Amino acid sequence: MNQSTPKLINRKRKRALNHKWQQRLGHFYRTFEKDKSQKQLTTLSSAFNRNRTKMGKRDKKPNRRRHKGEFSNDGEDFYDQHPPAAASVDEDEENSEEEEEENEENDELQPSDLPSKFLLYQQSVQSPKGDISYLQKFFLMYVGGRQPLHFQEDFCGTALLSAEWLKTDTRRTAIGLDFDLEALEWCMDNNISKLGADGYSRMSLFHGNVLAPDEAKLVKSESHELIQNISLDDGDSEDLVDPCAESLEKDGPDSLPKRDIVCAFNFSCCCLHKRSELVLYFKNARKALSKRGGIFVMDLYGGASAEGQLKLQRKFPSFTYTWEQAEFDIVSRKTRISLHYHLQKQNRKIRHAFSYSWRLWSLPEIKDCMEEAGFRSVHFWLREMPDASEMRRTDGFGAGRDIKYEEVKSFPQCDAWNAYIVAVSL
Repeated sequence: MNQSTPKLINRKRKRALNHKWQQRLGHFYRTFEKDKSQKQLTTLSSAFNRNRTKMGKRDKKPNRRRHKGEFSNDGEDFYDQHPPAAASVDEDEENSEEEEEENEENDELQPSDLPSKFLLYQQSVQSPKGDISYLQKFFLMYVGGRQPLHFQEDFCGTALLSAEWLKTDTRRTAIGLDFDLEALEWCMDNNISKLGADGYSRMSLFHGNVLAPDEAKLVKSESHELIQNISLDDGDSEDLVDPCAESLEKDGPDSLPKRDIVCAFNFSCCCLHKRSELVLYFKNARKALSKRGGIFVMDLYGGASAEGQLKLQRKFPSFTYTWEQAEFDIVSRKTRISLHYHLQKQNRKIRHAFSYSWRLWSLPEIKDCMEEAGFRSVHFWLREMPDASEMRRTDGFGAGRDIKYEEVKSFPQCDAWNAYIVAVSL
């Protein structure tokens, strides 16, 4: 046996081990989600039953989770919370009775009885395929010269748009940034996990503030960590660990490829109440774009019906979704939005599943802030929506779904409109 023989044997052994690792990895992906969800359900059920015997109804507090756009007030200027105006005595009594009834209903619920509020939100609010179609159109129209590959979704919540973005091209990457860690973790377990093994390598989720993206922290999924910790018999597993994972956690979003498209949808920019915050956010979005050219796209709603109390319902096969807008303050242009769900099968109501304090910006205000942030041009794409009186009760996304957006220089006031606002950086 010559001296090169041991090296040849080692190479063959490493190839065999790599093949073995790939087989184990595939088996892990097939079984991980099933085992994990079963363990979580068992743990949650046990904890629920223990707490139920210890806690009387009088001591219970309503469980309010934060979703994208709703942030705690830690004494800082951004994301200030503005509670709705005080209710009358009759309203207080009515609300107390409703909360008491909800608590009694929730006493009888097991965690497995209700769908996730994040799943309900995705099904009732978001239309990712339509949004992505417009994003691609805007990029090719205002930048062109290449296909958009790198995407960033601010205020991403469960990052459904980012997950849909990755499905259409294996070269694509996506970044999601949001303040709601619970929503990001739900995305890891429910949206990215459906993309296959490369989903975790092509999408990066960051927990942080859109006004300070450099301070955001990478969210690492439990499944990704377990994959990295799979050990092989000969101890060579360190050669198989993704070398980028640790640096991404340290370096933040700025270490990733510059983006072709950055977006902020679901009217999320209304969460920013001050002009200075809006300009700062637009500067951060522009900084994230590629020097070869890119676009920032946000959406907005308005119209006569948007400046007052409003309640709209949509019926879906298994639930009814209610969008409720409280009184509109014409001085501050602020309002309170709440999303409620009524589950038909379980005959249960989830009131205030998500709540937001919004400032309703005007189109000229948005354009001025974008130009101040350094964007070369700003374009408005609008569509008139059916009157609020016609949309109070609709089936699914039927109302207004077939109405196309058109680029406009001027647009007459109407009862309701939706807009894409496209800011171009070249």
